[in-house]
Amino acid sequence: MVIQADRLTTDAFFDGRLNVKQQKTGYRFSLDAIVLASHISPQEKDRILDLGAGCGIISLILTYKHKSLCIYGVEVQEALAEIARINIEEKHMSDRVDIICKDMKKIKPKDIGGPVHIVVSNPPYRKVDAGRINPDPQKAMAKHEISVQLDDVIQIAKRMLYPHGRFVMVYAAERLTDILMGMRYAGIEPKYFRMIHPDIHSSAKLILVEGVKGGNAGIKNGPPLILYNNDGTYTDDVKNMFSS
Repeated sequence: MVIQADRLTTDAFFDGRLNVKQQKTGYRFSLDAIVLASHISPQEKDRILDLGAGCGIISLILTYKHKSLCIYGVEVQEALAEIARINIEEKHMSDRVDIICKDMKKIKPKDIGGPVHIVVSNPPYRKVDAGRINPDPQKAMAKHEISVQLDDVIQIAKRMLYPHGRFVMVYAAERLTDILMGMRYAGIEPKYFRMIHPDIHSSAKLILVEGVKGGNAGIKNGPPLILYNNDGTYTDDVKNMFSS
């Protein structure tokens, strides 16, 4: 698939040192992905699987910040996968990041040379019968559980992780019970969560959750993450994600 350059925008991160292309229309990544990428603290030479890679934003940030990683990004939508490849190639990261256009439910360890140390995902979190489905098919698949459901993502993580590997995701806070129950049922023990609030006056809309495959029981609750100040600007916590 050929992507026309005039249909893309370029967004800058880390004081302009990392530029990321994405579509002007259709699905565009949100702050969720930035929060998720900023939370990951990989070890040197870790193998990482990004489920639902989109334009490659999470893979790009992780590879920029950690030079020795090996990352596989899986994206089912061909146009998004092609934009991710463009981003990876332009940043000369092709030796460290491989974008695979495939239904994530079909991915197996043998497809990427074995298990991984970390699975990261910002999957669609709205049930198909929950609210209006966006008429744009890219946005609909990114936001609603059309092609993949929460339990699918958790089971994929279980299949792809090494023992004691980490699964990290951002999801709708209202589905916290579904997340924790699904992870424990799959043998991925929830170990950490952090509530994400739009502002200091609002209840949490999102939650960041981390679990360990085969981990022991015991979970920590991190400090709340506030995204916006009262004047609509990013909080210092969020600003640091874009510049550190």
